[in-house]
Amino acid sequence: MNKRDISIIPFQKETSLVFASDNSGCIGLKELDQVNVHYDIVSYYGFRVALMELLAVGAQPITLIVHSFNGDEAWSSLVNGANRIIAELELDDLEVTGSSESNFSLLQSASSFIVAGTVLHKKLRIGRTLEDAKFAVVGEPLAGEEVMCKENKILPLRLFKELLAQEEVYEIIPVGSKGILYELHLLTDQQRAFTSDLTLTKSAGPATCVVISYSPTVHDTLKQICGAHFHPLGV
Repeated sequence: MNKRDISIIPFQKETSLVFASDNSGCIGLKELDQVNVHYDIVSYYGFRVALMELLAVGAQPITLIVHSFNGDEAWSSLVNGANRIIAELELDDLEVTGSSESNFSLLQSASSFIVAGTVLHKKLRIGRTLEDAKFAVVGEPLAGEEVMCKENKILPLRLFKELLAQEEVYEIIPVGSKGILYELHLLTDQQRAFTSDLTLTKSAGPATCVVISYSPTVHDTLKQICGAHFHPLGV
């Protein structure tokens, strides 16, 4: 059974459909929101989470579906936030569509982002971690206002893209609200004890960091590529 935050549906003989999503509540420009930011920021990070989940398993994105409960006036900002990531990762063929609730007005902001894509079965990046693997966190777990105040600690998308291209990086899991340790247990499928300079149970909000498993032969290379974003894990 797939325990990752994605749905993988067999589609053709050699291909599966992949869906990933992220939700955002009480974050936006409404008076009762707990975190006040523009909707392009909400979209940027919501799309970022779903897209990272999809790319991490080897899938190629086809479309982004945005669900907005923030009024018609928020729609263009939500699309602008998504377009920033499309430009950063050069996803020129990715379509953006969706729907906006315009009949009723909510007291707090709510947004949802679904990314759909495809993956060849032989390219699926799940269950590839070998017994000799080393583990690390790239980026730091941040949530809420920290995301805006400590942007330099967040895993950059350009670096995430570079990690995806490393053949000796076995698997990559974006860290969510349940923290680093939860994702590590999914990755190893066992209750290992890990040590780190980071708080392993802290929420990483909009996937501000990822957990990676990798070959010991590329440890020094990854440290050099990731710089200050690299946090090795002891086992």
